[in-house]
Amino acid sequence: MSPQADRTHALIVGVGAGLGSSLARRFAAEGMIVSVAARRSERLAALCEETGGRAYGCDVADAQSVAALFADAESDAGPVKVCIFNAGARVRGPLAELDPQAVARSVAVTGMGGFHVGQQAARSMLRSGGGTILFTGATASIKGYSQSAPFALGKFALRGLAQSMARELAPKNIHIVHVIIDGGIRSDARPDDPARPDALLDPDAIAQTYVDLCRQHRSAWTWEIELRPWVEPF
Repeated sequence: MSPQADRTHALIVGVGAGLGSSLARRFAAEGMIVSVAARRSERLAALCEETGGRAYGCDVADAQSVAALFADAESDAGPVKVCIFNAGARVRGPLAELDPQAVARSVAVTGMGGFHVGQQAARSMLRSGGGTILFTGATASIKGYSQSAPFALGKFALRGLAQSMARELAPKNIHIVHVIIDGGIRSDARPDDPARPDALLDPDAIAQTYVDLCRQHRSAWTWEIELRPWVEPF
């Protein structure tokens, strides 16, 4: 038997330098096997070296690309027991001036991408007897902002998808969680204002919440949670 056979396999789809990397580090620190996916997987080499994980290229808007991702990741590391959909695409501008093709691509990544990943994760977990699927939402999941219609289209769709999946799959031992990130996330390019400490969400703190959600007992599962800094209005 492989020494990894008794370790939980976590697949994080949509990984960059921000939240996705924090999620990979946090889940690896929990002793899980971590697989990470992005359109340009070569950018994840340093993260994989740090976490002991493996990177895969994937276009979440393409159903065949997502199916190949799951086939490859599960062949390498076993059934996915935790799946995080963290991908998204933004297009901003006045509604009358938006390029319909750019809008379609944004919705295909944020909304349909969630469906493609969620469907493959659900199929795997139905075979293996359960697991956890987490979707990263945003303020735009519940509030459409001016000149941000494409992002709202995708994020509203993602929230509806998660709600429907939770109702269908929770009785089958698959925990579905939609996480609304209601505020800006701290990064090297977006540091906290010294006059307003902790006004931005700490990506490591967000990642810890994802871990905690995976540990919930199924007698008290959360299907949706909102995370926001203490200064964020709502």
